[in-house]
Amino acid sequence: MSPISVVAVLRYSTMLRKTIYATLIVFLTMGSASAQTVHPGIGGYSPMRDQAEKKNDKEIDRAYQSTRKVIPDTKKEKIDPWRDVRPDPPAAAKNTR
Repeated sequence: MSPISVVAVLRYSTMLRKTIYATLIVFLTMGSASAQTVHPGIGGYSPMRDQAEKKNDKEIDRAYQSTRKVIPDTKKEKIDPWRDVRPDPPAAAKNTR
């Protein structure tokens, strides 16, 4: 092999390797970008629901609402587990001006 052909082969292999790397980067970028788009009908919640799924959703919602009614609302009453340990706050002094 002549020195010119060795240089040509090395140049060709370098160019081929760069082309393969660039193509790989483009494909990986396209894959991650397409994973972020919404594909209708693929897994999860679909806006096109049949009657059985709508009935199941209503049953789940009804069970959730009945469970919420059973659990007491803690926002109404203030619960202080340390009330027996904590001393009473000092009485406010009267302003005698």
